[in-house]
Amino acid sequence: MPHIRRLPNALVNRIAAGEVVERPAAALKELVENAIDAGARRITVKLTDGGLTLVEVTDDGCGMSANDMELALERHATSKLPDEAIEMVSTLGFRGEALPSIASIARLTLESRVPGAAEGWRKVVDHGDLIEDAPAALPVGTRVRVDQIFAKVPARRKFLRTPRSEYIACLDIVRRLAMARPDIAFSLENGSDGKMRKALSTQVDEALPTRVAQIVARELKDNAVEIDLERDTPHGEMRLTGLAGLPTYNRGVADHQYLFVNGRPVKDRLLTGAVRGAYSDMLARDRHAVLALFLEIPPQEVDVNVHPAKTEVRFRDAAAVRGFIVSGLRKALATGDRRSAQGPDRAAMERWVREGGQQAPEQPAALRSMFEGRDWSAPQGMSPSATPSHVGEARVDWAPRQDGALPTGRAEEAAPLPEDAEQYPLGIARGQVANTYIVAESADGLVLVDQHAAHERLVLERLRAAGAGEAVTRSQALLVPDVVEMDEADCDRLEDAAEGLARFGLTVERFGPSAMLVRAVPSAIAKADSGKLLQDLADDIAKHGKQEDSGSLLLSEKLELVLATMACHGSVRAGRVLSVAEMNALLREMEVTPRSGQCNHGRPTWVKLGMDDVEKLFGRH
Repeated sequence: MPHIRRLPNALVNRIAAGEVVERPAAALKELVENAIDAGARRITVKLTDGGLTLVEVTDDGCGMSANDMELALERHATSKLPDEAIEMVSTLGFRGEALPSIASIARLTLESRVPGAAEGWRKVVDHGDLIEDAPAALPVGTRVRVDQIFAKVPARRKFLRTPRSEYIACLDIVRRLAMARPDIAFSLENGSDGKMRKALSTQVDEALPTRVAQIVARELKDNAVEIDLERDTPHGEMRLTGLAGLPTYNRGVADHQYLFVNGRPVKDRLLTGAVRGAYSDMLARDRHAVLALFLEIPPQEVDVNVHPAKTEVRFRDAAAVRGFIVSGLRKALATGDRRSAQGPDRAAMERWVREGGQQAPEQPAALRSMFEGRDWSAPQGMSPSATPSHVGEARVDWAPRQDGALPTGRAEEAAPLPEDAEQYPLGIARGQVANTYIVAESADGLVLVDQHAAHERLVLERLRAAGAGEAVTRSQALLVPDVVEMDEADCDRLEDAAEGLARFGLTVERFGPSAMLVRAVPSAIAKADSGKLLQDLADDIAKHGKQEDSGSLLLSEKLELVLATMACHGSVRAGRVLSVAEMNALLREMEVTPRSGQCNHGRPTWVKLGMDDVEKLFGRH
C-alpha cells in the first residue's frame, strides 16, 4: 500500500477551486459577495464572452491594505469571522477560500485602496504564481480581474458552455444579489471584441418592490401583493417580506421564483415546497408562481454553512419555517384585494384593433358568420332612426341559433349606474354572453366575468369559512385496518407524527419494525390509497424535518385539494342561464371574497377593459 503523503499547495488549491469555482458565474458570485461585505454602495461588473475571457468587479467599499491583500490570497484567511462563532455569521462570504481558489485556476489581478492612503496596491497571481506586487493608482475601493478562467486546466475548460450560456448564468447571479440589496447600485456589462452592452443598471436606495419589479418583470408590481409579516422564535423574530405574484400572473417554469434567507440568495427545496403548498389551490399543476421572498431569521435558527457555494441552508425548525411561509403567502394573497389579471390578453385585444390605413386581419370563421349575409336595412315600415319595439324587453335573441353558428347571448333592460357606482369595482350586470360570461358595466370600464370560475372560488371560500375544513377531517374507521409495509426509518417518522396526524383524521400506529397500521382515514379521502398516502407523508417529513407539524401540514394541503374538488362540483356551471339579480349577487360576493380574482386552478375569473380602451377601439381617441 502506498505511503500517505501531503499534497502540494498548488494541487490543494485546485481541489478547493473545484468546490468553489465551477464556472465563471461561481467566481463572479464570490467576488460580488465580497464587494457587498466590504460595504460597497456601487458595484460594477464587466464580462467578456460571458466571463470566459474576463470577469471584472469594481466596488467603492472599504478596500484592503497591501498586508491584507497578501493574507486574502491565502486559504482560510478572512476578516468576516471575528471569533469562532461560525453559526452567528452575518456576512455573505466567510470561508476565506474564494480569492486563492480563483487565483489557482486563472490569472487574478487584485487592486485595492483604503481610505486615507496615498496610493493603492496591486497583486497579480497567474494560476497560483505571484508575478506582480506593486503600487497602483485607483480610487478607494477594490477592483478584481479574472482573466482566462481554466486556461491552464483544459480538463475543466472543455466542460464550460457557450459564451451565451455562461453570460446568462452570470446575469442570474447579479440579478439575485441586486434584489437582495436594493440599497446598492449595480451595473452589469457584457460583450466581446471591445463591444460592450449594458444588461443591468440599478440606482442606490431603491424601494424593494421597485427593485424587484425592475429586475424580474415590470408588470409584476401591478400583478403582485406586498408581504411583510413577523413571527416570534425562541431566539428572536422571524420576518417575511417581498412580492408575491397573483396566481393569474404565472409562468410555465419555476425560474422566476427568487428566495433569500438573511439576504443570501438560496435555492432550497424546503422553501420551494412551501411556495408550491401556498399556491396549491390557486394554480394548475403545470404553472408556477412568480415571486421574490426575503426571509429574515435569527442566525441561531439557520445553518448557512452546509454547502460550499452557500446556496443551501438548514433550519433548526424546518416545519415552523415552512408553515410560516405557507400561512404568510396565503394571508397576503387573501388580502391581495380581489384582483384578477390587469386586463384582457394583449393578443386577443389586437384582433379588435385596426390601425389607420392598414387592412384589418382576416377574422375567425365564427366572427365572420355574425355579419356575412345579414340584412342591415331597417325593417319594412320603420325609419332608420326609429327605435325597435322590442328594445327594453327582458330578453333579446341576437344571434342565429338553429344552425349552431353562434351561441346565444342575453341582455336585459339597462338601468342607470347608481350614484355610488365607485363602491362596486366589478360594476352592475348588463347581461350574459353564451350563458357563460357575465357582462357588467363599472364606473370606469367594461367587465367580463367567467361565471363558473368565479363561483367555484366563492364556494371554496364559503366552505373554509363555514368550517368545512374540519368537516372533511372527520375520521372514517376502516372495517379491516390497512397494513402498509415501509422502511423502518419511515415508520419511525410516522410513529413520531401520529398525534399530529390524528388531528386531521388519520389514525396510524406501529405494526412491527417495518410496517404501519392504518385504522382510520379522513372521510373526504376515504378511497385514497393508504400506502401512497403514508409514503407521501413519510417522504415529506424526511424532507422538512420536524415530524408532527410537517406531516400535518402536508395532509392539510391534501385536504385543501379535496375542498377545491368539492367546490368545483358545487359551483354554477357554464351554460346556465342567470337572472340579472343572480349576476349582481355574484358580483357583490366577489368584491368581498378573498382570492376571488382567480379560480381554484389559477385562471382569471374576470377581466376589465377600461373606457379609454373601449373608445380607442372605436377611434374616439
